[in-house]
Amino acid sequence: SLISSDQANVPEISYAVLKVSGPDQKGVIAAFTQVLSGHGCNIVSSEQHTDTASCKFFQRSAFDISTMLTDKVTLQNGIAEVANRLKMKAEITWPPLRKKVAIFVSKYEHCFWELLLRHRAGELPCDIVCIISNHPNLASIAEMFGIRYEVFKITKDTKAEQEAKEIKLLHELGVDLIVLARYMQIVSDNFCATFPNRIINIHHSFLPAFIGSKPYHRAFDRGVKLIGATAHYATADLDEGPIIEQDVKRINHKDSVEDLIAKGRILEKEVLVRAVRKHLREELLVDGNKCIVFGD
Repeated sequence: SLISSDQANVPEISYAVLKVSGPDQKGVIAAFTQVLSGHGCNIVSSEQHTDTASCKFFQRSAFDISTMLTDKVTLQNGIAEVANRLKMKAEITWPPLRKKVAIFVSKYEHCFWELLLRHRAGELPCDIVCIISNHPNLASIAEMFGIRYEVFKITKDTKAEQEAKEIKLLHELGVDLIVLARYMQIVSDNFCATFPNRIINIHHSFLPAFIGSKPYHRAFDRGVKLIGATAHYATADLDEGPIIEQDVKRINHKDSVEDLIAKGRILEKEVLVRAVRKHLREELLVDGNKCIVFGD
């Protein structure tokens, strides 16, 4: 039976978001606040952080544009003028903040199910426009939710050609965010460069201690006391992109390999959903290989 994925059930985010980063200095908050206020915009929430080690300043402000006295272009120009004067970066995301999302899967289904169910429950403000996989195994799940499922079989010889087809499809669908939900293929440097800070990956937090296959088995043999999961932006440096979200759970000698795997899967799906939600709400600001996470 078809499980409706009626996108109208997901609440819209009705405000615009201004994200600012650059050298810390006096008057930054006042300068951008004056621009927003001068254009009639009401700030509904604001967070800022100063990294004292690098002397960098970061700010996220959500503002209501229903009372805006000018237009988007005029406000954007005003923000750009202040940013240039202060030698800072500034970016406005306009409502609706609803992004188009593609989920990449292989054969593991726990993260896939979690994303679809959380989306169906209205917890992820986005449109899931397609599922891409290197296997047909999970097609029936996508069909239950009425979501397009495309298979691109990957081999060493066909990888570049298949990735080019995937990129073409993603561009055609206007995809804003790609979620690797335990997608068991290494995406290429070119793929990562095509979607910078727009690909979220999930993996166990044993890295770099237990790289490769059967990490939970080797962790069990080693007698680890913590297991965890990490969600990060995918970059050319394998599993070393900016970290968005992490979590851990204590274990002990009573836990079997199967226990570790089961507990690890719970962590993986929870951490991935939290990371995706942060991205969708424009609560992340990337600084080099670090993520500034607002809203916590």
